[in-house]
Amino acid sequence: MINSILVVCIGNICRSPVGERVLQLQLPNMKVKSAGLGALVGHSADLTASEVAQELGISLNGHKGRQFTVELGTSQDLILAMEPAHRSEIGQIAPQLLGKTMLYGHWTDGRGIEDPYKASREFHEMIFGKIKDASDAWVSRLRLDK
Repeated sequence: MINSILVVCIGNICRSPVGERVLQLQLPNMKVKSAGLGALVGHSADLTASEVAQELGISLNGHKGRQFTVELGTSQDLILAMEPAHRSEIGQIAPQLLGKTMLYGHWTDGRGIEDPYKASREFHEMIFGKIKDASDAWVSRLRLDK
């Protein structure tokens, strides 16, 4: 049974905070965290990501970038990586975690969700849509797990 999820990207200021907050909203009884493989530790969420999320009903207020660690990954039941390269890197850092590491977009396109950092507002909006669709797909499967 899955009770905790870690959402992982690179900087932990755009994609993974959005994924974390969307899943938290949809799965209020689940523990959901996020981290970055090259995190901007202590940084707030990206301004454009925050604005787009806010307009679509998701608050990134209070988010602080956190570095992915083996201990953090080990303490979670499921790790959702934004890109295949992130999953591979997690496997290199901690091979024992690879079995519980999947792509955030596994149930949608399975190819990964691109990084919107320093990209246009329109690109952020598109990425938010991909994260929301992937979240919806995970939520429907995780609810079946209960």
